[in-house]
Amino acid sequence: MLLLPVFNNACGQEEALSTKNKKAIKHYNEGLSYYQHMDDKDAVKPLQDAIKEDSNFTEAHAILGKVYEDMRMKEQAVVEYKKTLAINPSFLSSIYYYIGTIDLSMGHYDEAREYLQQFITIPTGNKDFKKDSQLKIADCKFAIEAMKHPVPFVPQNMGDAINTTMDEYFPAITADGNTFLFTRDIVDSNYPYGNEDFYMSFKINGKWDKAFNLGRPLNTPMNEGAPTISANGRLMIFAGCDRADGHGSCDLYYSMRRGNNWTPARNLGYPVNTPAWESQPCLSTDGRELYFVRGKMAGDGIKEEDIYVTELSDSGTWSVPVKLSDSINTPGKEETPYIAADNQTLYFVSDGHVGMGGTDIFMSRRRPDGTWGTAKNLGYPINTFANETGIIVDPNGQLAYQSSDRPGGYGGMDIYSYLLYDSIRPMPVTYMKGKVFDAKTNAPLGADFNLIDLSNGSTIMQSSSLQYDGSFIVCIPVGKNYALNVSKKGYLFYSDNFTMKDSNATRLHPFLVNVPLQPIDTGAHIVLKNIFFPTNQYDLKPESNVELDKLVSFLTLNPTVKIEISGHTDNVGTAKSNQVLSDNRAKSVYTYLVNKGIAADRLKYKGYGQSRPIAKNDTEEGRALNRRTEMKITAI
Repeated sequence: MLLLPVFNNACGQEEALSTKNKKAIKHYNEGLSYYQHMDDKDAVKPLQDAIKEDSNFTEAHAILGKVYEDMRMKEQAVVEYKKTLAINPSFLSSIYYYIGTIDLSMGHYDEAREYLQQFITIPTGNKDFKKDSQLKIADCKFAIEAMKHPVPFVPQNMGDAINTTMDEYFPAITADGNTFLFTRDIVDSNYPYGNEDFYMSFKINGKWDKAFNLGRPLNTPMNEGAPTISANGRLMIFAGCDRADGHGSCDLYYSMRRGNNWTPARNLGYPVNTPAWESQPCLSTDGRELYFVRGKMAGDGIKEEDIYVTELSDSGTWSVPVKLSDSINTPGKEETPYIAADNQTLYFVSDGHVGMGGTDIFMSRRRPDGTWGTAKNLGYPINTFANETGIIVDPNGQLAYQSSDRPGGYGGMDIYSYLLYDSIRPMPVTYMKGKVFDAKTNAPLGADFNLIDLSNGSTIMQSSSLQYDGSFIVCIPVGKNYALNVSKKGYLFYSDNFTMKDSNATRLHPFLVNVPLQPIDTGAHIVLKNIFFPTNQYDLKPESNVELDKLVSFLTLNPTVKIEISGHTDNVGTAKSNQVLSDNRAKSVYTYLVNKGIAADRLKYKGYGQSRPIAKNDTEEGRALNRRTEMKITAI
């Protein structure tokens, strides 16, 4: 709130002032000059002296109120503003707005609403202030009700493994919940004004180990901050400002982890980075979406901060970023986006949605059509009259992490954790973790992963294993049934099935799986784990289409390959009936492929009944493994 132009009009020339006391006017002019030169500290005493000479000096009370406000002495500012109105209620209508705004920032909601409502009834009030007052009154009403119905919130300091007397903030976490990354502002003899560096901690036996500096070449004498880390902990994207290779004031940079070392940071480039301000990135767990904040640099700071998203193409390039809809973005500012591991729940900070005043934490869920739902305020006391910082959420969907300078910490900003109440939790996820390798040579392979919702065939997650060691991690949301396909040119694809519907599985029970890919060669064979039939029937279930279409694609890309489709059963029932059933099931797959345009002379089918078990038939788990469809290459 810039009062100076307003007061130049309100105060007018010396003869128009509310006092004729020459000593008071002399002190006032001295204080006003300091204020006009933005020297608030030195303006205080002469303005106080002016008021001592004349306690009814309206302009001196008003300017002193503004000086106190600039100095963040809010209580004193309100006192002086109220004295101004007590002397002359019609002196300057905007003072009602200033008082209401300050009261709101201190959580004095009833008083704030009273002054803001008074302001909007004044015919001469500033139109922009009136529009803002309506929003602030809505905040007051929301806050008053929210405080009557507090939500569960018990923050726990993460302890001295993470926090120090310096500031720690902007946390990030890997998909397995075992690697924690954050920014620390180092203040010492080498950096008396602070230097932001990245620190990392590993969870060992359920506890966070002492955080360590990631060191050169990632950390530099310049500031590095606001990191996001990929699901497998191998890619970091962060904000860097005022760098020689920058496109604007702040850009997004990336670094890759090679063994225990990080590569020198590289600018993410256009179209993500522009002459505008880009910061606060968040990478989705499948690595395909990057959310970040873009704003415009202005003389008094960053304006028009909105959340954008860019998508990674199959060729490895980022798309032109798109601003999220008005379900998320407002004419106010939106900051610190965090897409949860379920890839369906977005958390962010905003001062444009109705809240407790200042910036609050909100969440939105992705609708079935891909759009974002209405933003939900996380409630009081997670949100207060203060400006809240953004959160990240552990992959288990229960624990949130947030930085705060609340009393009782180690000093400055510390990182805290707390349990989210049920309705604001993301969908819990588990994960599949392991390595991909050549089945013949054991050499590590970089391969593509697709996690597919079997109910509708939509791709939920896309990822890849690392070329140099074959390692991967794929998040799997609980609540649906999924097909997983792993593919690489020159190899048979690998399929797996995750029955997660009505499951209580969480990341505490991950799938640790090594994936051997078989080179395309005569005799190579795989189990098609996502082909389904009703019990004792051979009609293909619709959920089978995902796997069948993958097989069609494989045969299309490898036009010389010939295959045999084989059906197998458990030992329940007679050998004769099982033989007929397995033969018919294999034929159903054969027919599907032919109908999709695969030449019949490239295909054979055969049922083996119960004659070739791969597990014992004395348990349900073993019988389930024996009920299978296989594919074998017969010629290339």
